[in-house]
Amino acid sequence: MSIKVPPTFKIERELLTQGYRRIVGVDEAGCGALAGPVVAAAVILPLDSRIGEIQDSKLMNERRREELYPLIVERALAWAVGTASVEEITKLNIRVANLLAMRRAVEEIEDVDYALVDAWTIPGISTPQRGIIKGDRTVKSIAAASVIAKVTRDRIMRELATEFPQYGFEIHKGYGTKIHKEAIVKYGPCLHHRLTYKTFL
Repeated sequence: MSIKVPPTFKIERELLTQGYRRIVGVDEAGCGALAGPVVAAAVILPLDSRIGEIQDSKLMNERRREELYPLIVERALAWAVGTASVEEITKLNIRVANLLAMRRAVEEIEDVDYALVDAWTIPGISTPQRGIIKGDRTVKSIAAASVIAKVTRDRIMRELATEFPQYGFEIHKGYGTKIHKEAIVKYGPCLHHRLTYKTFL
């Protein structure tokens, strides 16, 4: 049986020995949803942050993510969020909008030396960077960014649920669950749905 190893600072430590100081982890939430914005986060997490429980946000329940969020915010050297709207997703396509949100998050933080990005590299930034497959499961700063992005987006979707209660956004956060697809068929899409996504039609 394989043992799951939590995310570590291994890559951040290697970069520190190379002279980099402000190393940011970057991840997104909402790429696969049918509604709502895509949200990215960038986090510079110090090696002495002492938040051993951080892992990929998808591996934690909502309560645990909400508990970790303020710890990350408090102990991060810097953190920021970037979003891309439904309109931008429709105009640009989801991959481009996703990378745009990531770029916006990174650009909100001053003097970034290096960016560690989950899965992708971000076009349009001059900062040295590395895309790491499954980075949210192996790199601690990326895992921290995944928590910030996920909690931020979930809160946005809960707010939208008060405006459009018929879709159950507070339950599925805009993803393509059975209850969500049935609500779209019954009520039609709202302005927060990504109309280029044909999966619910």
